[in-house]
Amino acid sequence: MPHSVCPWWLGYFHLGPLRWWRQNPRRILEPWVRPGMTVVDVGCAMGYFTLPLARLIGPTGRVVAVDLQARMVRALERRARRAGLSQMIETRRCGTDSLGLADLAGCVDFALVFAVAHEVPDVGKLMAELAALLAAEGRVLLAEPSGHVSAEEFAASIAAARSAGLAVEAQPAIARSRAAVLVATGRAVR
Repeated sequence: MPHSVCPWWLGYFHLGPLRWWRQNPRRILEPWVRPGMTVVDVGCAMGYFTLPLARLIGPTGRVVAVDLQARMVRALERRARRAGLSQMIETRRCGTDSLGLADLAGCVDFALVFAVAHEVPDVGKLMAELAALLAAEGRVLLAEPSGHVSAEEFAASIAAARSAGLAVEAQPAIARSRAAVLVATGRAVR
């Protein structure tokens, strides 16, 4: 089955107030993100989570926002400038076969992969790249839309994470989502 990427113009709909009501970024991120952290927003699109991440990590932190689509990245950059958050956000374009973040290996405190894994052709490779990025206490929040990704498909992503050396630490309740917080295998709760 071919993987498709969310069209750039749909990014504007993902910024709407109804989504904020159902999936409040601050409420979702606050348990995992602290000031001064280095965080990665994989498939950042127009920054629905990127801007709140920047507010949470503050001026001593760093958000690396990565997306495949140039239009998404440019829209995020405009939004970050308007919000006065550009100094905390670094944008990057990834390729179809890699995140291109090898320079961050072992330095990432938190990675967000929200409604993205189902668009990636090789979830196993994605999980391996994420595992390599994590600092000693780093975490990955993996969330997929429950109306779009079946329980079996999400379980396959979790299996790929396990194969990459990650394990489920928690399963936060996020509206209309299947979600798991992943850590390096040695720190897993379950």
